[in-house]
Amino acid sequence: MATFISVPLKKASEVDLVKPLSKFVTTTYPAGEEQGEYIRAVEELNKLRKNALGRPLDKHESSLEILLRYYDQLCAVEAKFPFSENQLCLTFTWKDAFDKGSLFGGSVKLALASLGYEKTCVLFNAAALASQIATEQNLDNDEGLKAAAKYYQLASGAFGHIKDTVLSALNREPTMDISPETVGTLSIIMLAQAQEVFFLKATSDKMKDAVIAKLANQAADFYGDAFKQCQYKDNLPKYFYFQEVLPVLAAKHCILQANAELHQSILAKQKKRFGEEIARLQHAAELVKTVASRYDEYVSVKDLTEKINRALTAAKKDNDFIYHDRVPEVKDLEHIGKAALVKATSITPPLSQKFTDLFEKMVPMAVQHSMSIYNQRKAETVNRLVGTMREATNLCNGVLASLNLPAALEDLSGDSIPQSIAEKARSIVQQGGLQSIEQLIKDLPELLTRNREILDESLKMLDDEETTDNELRTKFNQRWNRTPSGDLYKPLRAEGANFRNILDKAVQADQVVKDRYNTHCEMITLLCKPENELNAAIPSANPTRTLQGSEVVNVLRSQLAQLDELKKERETMEGEIKAVTFDMSTAFLTALAQDGAINEEQLSLSQLDQLYGAYNQRVQASLRTQEELLGQVQTSHQEFSSLKQSNTEANQREEVLKKLASAHDSYVEISSNLREGTKFYNDLTEILLKFQNKCSDIVFARKTERDELLKELQQSIAREPSAPSFNVPAYQSNPAPPAAGPTPAPRTVFPQQAQQQPEAKPQPPARPPPPSFTPQAASTAPTNVPPTGPPNTNPPPVAPASQAQGPPYPTYQGYPGYFQMPMGYNPYAYGQYNMPYMPYQASPGQGGYPGAPPAGQPYHGYPQQPPQQQPYYPQQ
Repeated sequence: MATFISVPLKKASEVDLVKPLSKFVTTTYPAGEEQGEYIRAVEELNKLRKNALGRPLDKHESSLEILLRYYDQLCAVEAKFPFSENQLCLTFTWKDAFDKGSLFGGSVKLALASLGYEKTCVLFNAAALASQIATEQNLDNDEGLKAAAKYYQLASGAFGHIKDTVLSALNREPTMDISPETVGTLSIIMLAQAQEVFFLKATSDKMKDAVIAKLANQAADFYGDAFKQCQYKDNLPKYFYFQEVLPVLAAKHCILQANAELHQSILAKQKKRFGEEIARLQHAAELVKTVASRYDEYVSVKDLTEKINRALTAAKKDNDFIYHDRVPEVKDLEHIGKAALVKATSITPPLSQKFTDLFEKMVPMAVQHSMSIYNQRKAETVNRLVGTMREATNLCNGVLASLNLPAALEDLSGDSIPQSIAEKARSIVQQGGLQSIEQLIKDLPELLTRNREILDESLKMLDDEETTDNELRTKFNQRWNRTPSGDLYKPLRAEGANFRNILDKAVQADQVVKDRYNTHCEMITLLCKPENELNAAIPSANPTRTLQGSEVVNVLRSQLAQLDELKKERETMEGEIKAVTFDMSTAFLTALAQDGAINEEQLSLSQLDQLYGAYNQRVQASLRTQEELLGQVQTSHQEFSSLKQSNTEANQREEVLKKLASAHDSYVEISSNLREGTKFYNDLTEILLKFQNKCSDIVFARKTERDELLKELQQSIAREPSAPSFNVPAYQSNPAPPAAGPTPAPRTVFPQQAQQQPEAKPQPPARPPPPSFTPQAASTAPTNVPPTGPPNTNPPPVAPASQAQGPPYPTYQGYPGYFQMPMGYNPYAYGQYNMPYMPYQASPGQGGYPGAPPAGQPYHGYPQQPPQQQPYYPQQ
């Protein structure tokens, strides 16, 4: 292999960025040119990812530029989209760069809904590609040396950046290739190789030996640190660790140390320290000898060895014949200095040379969030000011209605409809009368039901997915290592609970409006009738024409006119307050650029005070003026009432006029409330639909992540070494031979499978040595067996023994459960090492075997073995 180490790239799975990002854009930004521009930017981002990750990359600077540009774009877009598991959920899947996988299990991979994970893996690939580009450089010229040093330092900086940020970016245990220990070691290796390139550059430029020695010594020190990281920490995958990294690091450490000693020996010779020269050359020779003996297949040191040996031979010859200088021990030599000319490149986006942000005009999420809170604060301020003025106006109308003003001043005749009442009746008819209110009241339950159904369906999706997640977590226990759905859905459930609370309050508000409508329904109906019917329904009273030109009447009219003017001023002021606008995004962007954070509360409150401080003062002044005028009106009305003729008819007429005036005011307020309620439910429907889409998106993303994790678990289970335990039947572990024959030795049921098991299975106890055979031992043999003939003849068959059917259980004498074996019998000889079966030789005085039965029939006296039983003796 090459003497410089490069890192393989990670492989990414395809991810569709267009659909989720475009959906976020369309729901967040209004339709128009800006929205279309953002959607086109999303498509460009998806193309950029495919170019960077969806195809093999050449070991060229242009390929690295694509990776760095995509990384820069990820850094820029991270602040402008709410990438998270419970908002804009995108699941990125990457394979381990160092894991080759297995035949059935596949390679190790990790799927996470985290943009930080995507950034980390892309930066890893950029560092790996930089190491490959550096390895491909021609180190025989200055351009190649400079490029190699540049890319090695970039790779070192990128790996170091991953080491510092990976745990916070992932919030879970990463794969082996991007773990802090692995990338930390890779960072040191890349830095060592960059230092070695500087050593080669100094050597080719024939710089001073003192400088070259320091550069080589520093490079050796870097390689030594990397070697220790690899040797004492299990932080690199084993195939990469044992086959490539460790031997090369050890060889490079020795080679560069030998180079440092070689150049330092030249410096010693120049200073007339001939003993030191020899000591350093001897040390260098020992180092290269170690490399040649241990790591020759990785690094060739033939030229360096010859160079050192020539210098050592010459130095010894000169010292022996001329200088006779004492050669010191290596430990007594002065330490060689170090000179570090390399530094890991700082990773500060943008890293690409021609980077342009595709979403340059899009406001960052921090500013969007601050704008949202600011708009909420602004709406609260506007509602407070407008609500205060409306409450004051309603209070004024209620006081005047209770005093029957201005109808009392207009009803001096006592038999006609007061002008104000007539105008109020016409106003109600023009607004639709009872039909419009009843239609609005009828529509409210339908709108409420629709909103409840959307909310219930949204929460049901979360419940179903959470139930599935809990079931799988119970099934797989710790293997199911993704974020629990219960924890992930807490913000959504809190949002759903807030919506349900809003709906409950809206129902209560709807009931208040309905009750108020029922209270004033009769008078509102009367106001909707024609003028003659309305006049007939109002009781008549004695005329009070004598008060027509009195001073009290004129004063009351003047005071009522002032109150009307005050109401008109409030309407104008309400329009002005609602029309106030100010773009806070500029202020928030400035604060974010200067401080890196936004103090929203301070900036918002300060700006709102500037915008609405003057209006607040005007509203308070209007309230004080109204309070003074109402006090004056009440005083004048008391004087007016004392001058009027008081009788039953007048009191009835005045009471009806009060109710009609109050009914008009209630009609206006009820209509306003119902229209606001209808608008509220329609607006809430849009919000709930967005909430439903959010729930649907996250549930879909969780299902995708669940499927990926299930697939990964299946592959993980397939990769695990299986260790099945065989339940060997008793008759196989302790085979029972025929009663009259020898007992075969136990043998392994599955010899090859047993050898492949990682753990040795417990073996049965060793069989005791066979005792001496005696004819009397065959207790099951009948006593009437005829004498045995010659060994080659068989006696007639005998009757079966009187014992239970099944596998026989003969016994040895003195060893219960074992049958004795004849002298000289060796069951292990049969079938072993291709030895032929030897004919059985009967011992003197031992009876022969019974004669063979006809074909297809069992021996008499032997229980028949099961048809599936394995043969007692090994087969040829």
